[in-house]
Amino acid sequence: MAAVQVERTARTHRFEAALEKMRDGVQAMAAWVHQADGEALGEGLIQIRESGIDPLEAAFANGVRRFDESGEYKADGALSLIAWLKWKCKLSGGAAAERVEIARQLEKLPQTEAAFASGDLGYQHVALIARTAEHVGAAAVRKEEGRLLQAAQTRDPGQFLGVTKNFEHRVDAEGALTEANRAHARRYLHLGEPQDGMVRIDGLLDAEGGATLRGALQPFMQPTKDDTRSHGQRHHDALIELCRQRSAGGKRDGAGPRPQLIIRASLDTLAGMPGAPAGELEGGGTVPAATVQRYACDTALIRITGRGELEHELSHATRTIPPSTRRALEARDQHCVFDGCDRRLSWCDGHHLVWWIKGGPTTLSNLALLCRLHHRMVHEEGWTLERREGRFKAIPPPRRVRPSSRSA
Repeated sequence: MAAVQVERTARTHRFEAALEKMRDGVQAMAAWVHQADGEALGEGLIQIRESGIDPLEAAFANGVRRFDESGEYKADGALSLIAWLKWKCKLSGGAAAERVEIARQLEKLPQTEAAFASGDLGYQHVALIARTAEHVGAAAVRKEEGRLLQAAQTRDPGQFLGVTKNFEHRVDAEGALTEANRAHARRYLHLGEPQDGMVRIDGLLDAEGGATLRGALQPFMQPTKDDTRSHGQRHHDALIELCRQRSAGGKRDGAGPRPQLIIRASLDTLAGMPGAPAGELEGGGTVPAATVQRYACDTALIRITGRGELEHELSHATRTIPPSTRRALEARDQHCVFDGCDRRLSWCDGHHLVWWIKGGPTTLSNLALLCRLHHRMVHEEGWTLERREGRFKAIPPPRRVRPSSRSA
């Protein structure tokens, strides 16, 4: 018993000595930053991250993993490690959950763990790799770990997100689609009541919604001569101008111009081949192959990069449904044909019953009007639309139970 007490006392002394050194180092660095400027200050900021914050986050992750395994957080009455981190370490729920996931995945990813501890890999890059491992399994990430680390060291976190999403799509296209559907379900937009002459807008857009809005605002974002507006103010004015022009135009002809959303996709992605990369939204973000296929039906401008017979379409935007066919389609269907849906024409896309990428013709007999929500359900969520004796029938997807977690 005495030996145990001596060991605990020694560990306490080592901790207190290390803590004192860390505090002294922080104070010394803070004093240096206060006096530094120019190029030296820039280099100092880099080293604060590479030699200080990121290696400490790596040590924190190691401690979180071991603390998780011990279950000691329960001694404080916390119901979970995430709850304990929120309470004791003053983290938000999202930040606490992210650190727990990093801690659990790093043990299975030795190259990533070593790069993180040495400061060669930043926290946000590690968080993306850990999230990818959680989605497709650490074993799949280990096979490409070296290449992912190389990409992480040459790209900022926003660019690296596209790399990880593309990797997930190549490894498990169905899982990537499921994840995209979960993200889509979190979308919302809230318009508050006027207060003190202002109205607050709050919301989350999915990747394609964000890309569509960004593209629609871009023509109105250019600063004028002697423009004193901030970037945020120009965004505000662009949105209002977009809405004003849309309202002034009256009812939109379904065959008329539509907002452009450009997606770059390989031929394999468009065909839904296993191992194909995700589609890339111009302006940032990725979408699953099923979303690319939906946009191939109608309304989208699609840039196809491929070989063989599609090579001539490189960098050429195309619309698959001609205006005359669109007008005939609207005259026949009147509204979305999904069971129980009566969304008006301006909400609807032209859907190919036999998909365009599968050889379906762009003829009236092979087309149906679907509102964008139901069009998404057909392409991304597994629903089927059939036409029998002149009437449309929507068939739900078969129920499938996916495993709750992936093996390492």
